[in-house]
Amino acid sequence: MGKKRPEWDEYFLEIARLVATRSTCRRRNVGAVIVGDKRLLTTGYNGAPAGLAHCLEVGCLREKMGIPSGERQELCRGLHAEQNAIIQAALYGVPIAGATVYVTCQPCTTCVKMLVNCKIRRIVTADDYPDEFARQLLTESGIKFEKIKGRKSGG
Repeated sequence: MGKKRPEWDEYFLEIARLVATRSTCRRRNVGAVIVGDKRLLTTGYNGAPAGLAHCLEVGCLREKMGIPSGERQELCRGLHAEQNAIIQAALYGVPIAGATVYVTCQPCTTCVKMLVNCKIRRIVTADDYPDEFARQLLTESGIKFEKIKGRKSGG
């Protein structure tokens, strides 16, 4: 017998991990892919907006201020991976309603709200994120949320 093919969820989560390697965040490398009908629609990783200096170049304000992960995100110069994947869909006219998002860690509150309004139907993740309110919103939203065990995403 040949090698075992990965299940679809494992496959797309592994692609999200690869996307995360493009991250320019000093604290956490996150990747997201939006998938519809087993087809990759968009990708995103966390980092500064296009054309602006990256945290790898100028440092991390939140790190300098001693702000814990999951708090005071408005002080971060970067966009989250899910946000960049949504923006990519908007820029290129790719419909994502009803799609699944594979992300290397649980989305934060802001990203959950955005995914709800994009009509995402399912979120698959590998790792946790310290945001209990986001988990409450996910439960309330009815979006199917699944955490898959496996290799750590390095974030």
